[in-house]
Amino acid sequence: MSVERIQQHFRDSAAVKLEALEALSMPIAAAIDTMFAALANGNKIIACGHGGSAIGAQHFAAGLVGRFERERPGLPALALTTGAAALADADDADFGQAFAKQVRALGQPGDVLLAISASGNAASVLTAIGDAHEREMVVVALTGDGGGRANDVLTDTDIHICVPSARAARIHEVHLLTIHCLCDGIDAMLLGDD
Repeated sequence: MSVERIQQHFRDSAAVKLEALEALSMPIAAAIDTMFAALANGNKIIACGHGGSAIGAQHFAAGLVGRFERERPGLPALALTTGAAALADADDADFGQAFAKQVRALGQPGDVLLAISASGNAASVLTAIGDAHEREMVVVALTGDGGGRANDVLTDTDIHICVPSARAARIHEVHLLTIHCLCDGIDAMLLGDD
């Protein structure tokens, strides 16, 4: 492995993050406000993602239930990707319904769904978005590569955070940074600036 190839990954990642800085700051701030308002009203945030995005959903939920960088009481958030029983059932049925079934069972009006799909095309995430709308939930969608089919299912009241890149690795890197911004922003609203 050449050092130059490794250094190019760092340069590419930095370039996409700098481009995302301009494009995503406002929708990320809107997502923080929406999530904080839901939590302040006694609602919860449900996160889901397919494949590599499942890790992002788990990371986000852990940052709220546990802690991000500061100690505070846990906040109500869950990642649907950790429901082994629900996902096992999907093995025998349509996996596209795996998250939607959980959203129908757990989602309430006023809750927020954090839907993560690097391509914006994961059927399981798209179906969950539709069911979140039926449950009167707001959706915050993290996508990339132009947003894919998520563009067709999101509404005007949803928040779309679409990474300006077509490369999955770069999209996931910006998704992780976005998740950190969301957790930090919620903490700052709860605890004040650090």
